[in-house]
Amino acid sequence: MNTADLGLPVDVPSTALFTDHYELTMLQAALKAGSADRRSVFEVFTRRLPEGRRYGVVAGTGRVLDAVENFRFDPGVLGFLRERDVVDEPTLEWLASYRFDGDIWGYPEGEVYFPGSPILRVEGSFAECVLLETVILSILNHDSAIAAAASRMASAAGGRPLIEMGARRTHELAAVAASRAAYVGGFTTTSDLAAGFRYGIPTVGTSAHAFTLVHDTERDAFRAQVDSLGRGTTLLVDTYDVAEAVRLAVEVAGPELGAVRIDSGDLLLVAHRVRQQLDELGATKARIIVTSDLDEYAIASLAAAPVDAYGVGTQLVTGSGHPTASMVYKLVARAESADPKAPLVPVAKKSLGGKTSIGGRKWAARRLDGSGTAEAEVIGTEAVPAELGDGLLQVRLVEGGRVVAREPLDVVRERHARVRAGLPLSATQLSRGEAVIPTEYV
Repeated sequence: MNTADLGLPVDVPSTALFTDHYELTMLQAALKAGSADRRSVFEVFTRRLPEGRRYGVVAGTGRVLDAVENFRFDPGVLGFLRERDVVDEPTLEWLASYRFDGDIWGYPEGEVYFPGSPILRVEGSFAECVLLETVILSILNHDSAIAAAASRMASAAGGRPLIEMGARRTHELAAVAASRAAYVGGFTTTSDLAAGFRYGIPTVGTSAHAFTLVHDTERDAFRAQVDSLGRGTTLLVDTYDVAEAVRLAVEVAGPELGAVRIDSGDLLLVAHRVRQQLDELGATKARIIVTSDLDEYAIASLAAAPVDAYGVGTQLVTGSGHPTASMVYKLVARAESADPKAPLVPVAKKSLGGKTSIGGRKWAARRLDGSGTAEAEVIGTEAVPAELGDGLLQVRLVEGGRVVAREPLDVVRERHARVRAGLPLSATQLSRGEAVIPTEYV
């Protein structure tokens, strides 16, 4: 596996250090105590959705699979741990041959989730499973938060294309992951070439105000762009005077002008004026693209405007106010002993402040009403009721350490659109509210 495929710098040999110090010290103590080999079941879930959100979106699963596959302790990593005296030599020897050999089940990427949903289940020895906690949560929390924001924006856009433009508003590696998650959530293109290269997401671009300002006149800038990129290009028209820029844009490119971009001002008012002007000048097919700190609420407010596409940056890559999905990774069952045949027993954290969990390996199913619309997320630890057998959500992702469920990103994106369409209509409301369907435990 090439680390570049994971969005890593080329000098990072593996994902093994994308973890917390205490994962390794717990491992050392468990190895000494004889509990490291106990068969264990960990689950990823969230106790609540971000305030006001109606559903969550599972995103990052494909990146998790890559990270697990590439989670190994090569000589450079072991040397760092030895130099820092993080763990002792017996533990370093154990880590040198580490490969995850267990099983992982989870919601397919693009699926939606609700409070308590067992989004991912990791099974194996305590030692091999506990090491994966941080990297799994890091990926799922980030990507799911971005995908949820993207999904809300896609709903608000009502079928109009969305361009992901947030690379300059976040860490350069997070930008690539954010672009991928946005595509899952319903965005159609990205401005980030690294995301296009790594994940095959279609890339687009226009021009910045600097391109206009570097030329002696706005006409010169438009002429240079059209001469280079053709009449179908997108011209930025709000550097000086919008009406004059639109007139120049059509004069330079002709009625075949591809599009204009508006990046400031009262977008609703300006879009109407620009549309009228373009039509009067004969550029009836020229599109209008709007940018400027958009979020799902701003996009919804432009539903009646003659806008053809939206470019979104800051609010998208920060999860539109919710930059994490608040998922946790908890031990829910473990064997009574290190004997491979020892039975599993449920375990759960019991504490104050609402940070409790429910023990036992869980299944999850979505119950539908008579019209095929989701009406409840049903979770249990005992036998699956016959009427829910066809609605089970978890699929096997890793079997015996081998990834068995990689999917093209377009398949994931289409799944999310299909699943979202199967939720109650209130799921797409932007007003604050509770989860659109309840979580029931049986």
